[in-house]
Formats: sequence, structure tokens, C-alpha cells
Amino acid sequence: MKVRAQISMAMNLDKCLGCNTCTVTCKNVWTNRQGAEYMWWNNVETRPGPGYPRQWENQDKHNGGWVLDGGKLKLRIEIKKDYKPPGLDDYYEPWTYEYEVLFSEKQTDQQPVARPISLIDGRPMDVSNGPNWNDDLAGTDLLLEDPNLDPLQKSIYTQFKDVFMMYLPRICNHCLNPSCLAACPRKAIYKREEDGIVLVDQSRCRGYRYCVAACPYKKVYYNWKTGKSEKCILCYPRIEAGQPPVCALTCVGKIRYVGVLLYDADKVLDVAAEPDPTRLMRRFIDEVLLDPFDPDVISAARSAGIPDDWITAAQRSPVYKMVKKWQVAFPLHPEFRTLPMIFYVPPLSPVVTTFEQAYGAKITDVFPRVSELRIPVKYLASMFTAGDTALVEQALKKLIAVRIYERSKNVTEPGLADKAKQALAEAGLTEQDAEEMYRLFAIARYEDRFVIPTNPKRYANQPQLQRGVAGLP
Repeated sequence: MKVRAQISMAMNLDKCLGCNTCTVTCKNVWTNRQGAEYMWWNNVETRPGPGYPRQWENQDKHNGGWVLDGGKLKLRIEIKKDYKPPGLDDYYEPWTYEYEVLFSEKQTDQQPVARPISLIDGRPMDVSNGPNWNDDLAGTDLLLEDPNLDPLQKSIYTQFKDVFMMYLPRICNHCLNPSCLAACPRKAIYKREEDGIVLVDQSRCRGYRYCVAACPYKKVYYNWKTGKSEKCILCYPRIEAGQPPVCALTCVGKIRYVGVLLYDADKVLDVAAEPDPTRLMRRFIDEVLLDPFDPDVISAARSAGIPDDWITAAQRSPVYKMVKKWQVAFPLHPEFRTLPMIFYVPPLSPVVTTFEQAYGAKITDVFPRVSELRIPVKYLASMFTAGDTALVEQALKKLIAVRIYERSKNVTEPGLADKAKQALAEAGLTEQDAEEMYRLFAIARYEDRFVIPTNPKRYANQPQLQRGVAGLP
């Protein structure tokens, strides 16, 4: 067992407003310079929809992530042979407006117009795409570009327009088995051993863009001005000071949680090479991610040089509770085999109308309705559990059970308390679990949402800790 520590994030999609405050703050802090106009290290996508860049999930088009070749992991792209990074049309051509025209135009009867001009070559252009071009448009034909919708769902949506909509915030996943790292011939991308953050060494990068093509989430960008690749750095200067990334700090809905996860580096490649994607998902949670309360894990962590305050932080981590303890948060597209370390709690909404009458019904009538929620379980499973609907249904049942339990404490209704206890039992939760989940999901304080130990560099230079990922160059 080779224990390593990773700063991770979990997002509760039930509370995402789609306001893009996280996007704006990230943009203002990190990518407000020439050459980075089209970069959105954080973006919020409306689902169903094509995403940003367009159809980034379609690996038949973009060739990102890993595949199995004779049971062994292999990059989907072949360096120098199969080079398919997204083009400008998949993103958008960055533009500004001729604002000076509003001041310099001679007085006429017509309102002066500031035409859009390209930020790349300064020519006039027609704006036809953008990073949030499909915001709140899940009922339009744009949903047909969503790879997560199967043909039957597409035909139903096209015919009846009985749409659902959800928001999906995305940042770099800082994966345990990053394909961007393996694809770089310059070894410019590395994974910090002290906290697991994946970074690009700008002094080594030569702008080959293999990393852009190899990343299945398309969260590595090419700066056309500097000729270098850039990506989310998880605000590591803030992390080192014990502060959360700006996207998490400024989130209006308080949907983001940051904490430490301990994982077994020896298991990473073995689990990533699991042939069955749904079993890969379960093995990732059960085998790779470790229990920070396990005495053997604690001993191995100390032997690896991980300080006690990091082990304590892992025990208090909200991400550990959501992912490992309660298993209500899942990574995005685990079938890409990168083992992402950003996790999502699938959304229940709209739950009030769906379960409006269910609280007073027999508890056995409540949970079967999980499969009838407006956001299809199959759609959520295609994004978060490699198609394993049972994992998503179980997570939604736990979230519903907590709501029933909390409602039973505040609503006088005959038999509701007994039904609440039955709901918890069926979901596999105790009353203590329900109380803790309620505090964390509904009314969590700053110190509960962000459990980040300070100064990880104090053990980064120890000789037994080397940069990189087990088994990768």
C-alpha cells in the first residue's frame, strides 16, 4: 500500500444556480490576458447540451482518455499519428467590440453600433458561438448534440419537448491517472506529490497540444499568444495557505466542498485497467480511495511522510464523507479511465412536486419513484457512474431519505416519524448519518465545507516522495 494524499472537490448539483459566479471569478483571477480569452478553466454547462468545447464527451471525435489494448492501458491518441485537438469552431473565436465607435462616430439620426471584431486578427466577424451559447436551452435542438442522450430519449424530447434541465460546473479533474500527463513528450505536465494537483511547467512546454487532444474532458487549453498549454491549477497558492479555490469560495449556492482524500497509488493502474467500466467505478471507490480511520492506512500514511494534520484533515474531509462514507458523490465519466478526483452529487430536483404526495404514502411507494424523477436516472448514470443506474438510484434514495427524516422532525403527521426511520433503514443510513448529511448539504459552515491543511510543501521535498504517478513517465 502506497498512500498518497490529494486535495479534492465535491459539488452538490442540486444546489447549482447556473449563475456562473464561479466562472467569472476564475476568469478574472487566472485567464484575463491575451491568448487566454477563450479559456474557461471553470465553466458551467446546461445539460442536456453539447458542452464546452462542443461535444467534448464524444471521444470518437476527440480521441481523449485511455483505452485497453490487450488488457493494458493505452492512450486513445497515437502521438504524431492521431492528433485531434479541438479546433476553433469547437470553442469559439474570441471577440470584442469596436467601443471607440460609440464615442468617435459623427452625430447622425442612427444609433451608433459597436460591431464585434476578432481578438485574434482584429477583423469584423459575426458571433455564432460562445462558452455559454446553450445556457438554459435544454429544450432546443442543441440537446441532440449531447452524447449522454440515447436515441430513444432524443426522439421523445424532439417529439414532446418534455425537457429536463440541470447545470454541470466543470474544472480540471486533477486525475490520478491523467492522460494529459502521459501524452506530453516534453514531460511538461506533472502531478504534485504533496497534494495531487496537476500542473503544466511553462518552461518545458513547447505547445505541441498533445495534452489538449489526450484530455477527455478538454480542460487543457492552448494559449495562442504564448504558444504554451495552460489549465486549472486548483488555485494552489491559496490551497497552500489553507484557503479554498476562488470558484469554491465565491459559489453563491455553496455547492462546492474541498477536502483531502487518501488513496493507494499502487492500485491506480490496476483499477484503471479494469475491463468493466461499471466495476471500475466501484473499485475506484472501494479499493483506490482509502478509509482515513483505518489504522493500517494511518500507519502507511505516516510511513509515506504524510503529516498527522493531513491525516486528520482527511478524516474531517467533506469529500471523503460524500464519496467514500455515504457514496452519494461520483466522478465525471469514469469510463475514460483517468480516475478523476472531482466528484458530483447527482441532482434530485425538481423533487418537491414529484414527492408532494409521497411523504404521506407508504414508504414502499416512495423509493420506486426515484426512477421516475424528471431527470432520468439513466442520463445521470451515463455521466457519473459509467452507466451503473443502481449506484445513482441508491444515492438519490439516501438524499430523499434525509429529506423525509428532516421533514418528520418539523411536520406533525401521524406515522411520519416511523416512515422516516424506515426510509433511512432502506437507504442504509443511520439517524446520525442523516443529521450529519443535513448539516453538510443544507447549512454547512465555512469550516465544514473547506477542510484544507496548510503548507503542504513542508514534506514535498522528502526524498521518498517523487513527482509523477505510479507507473507513468
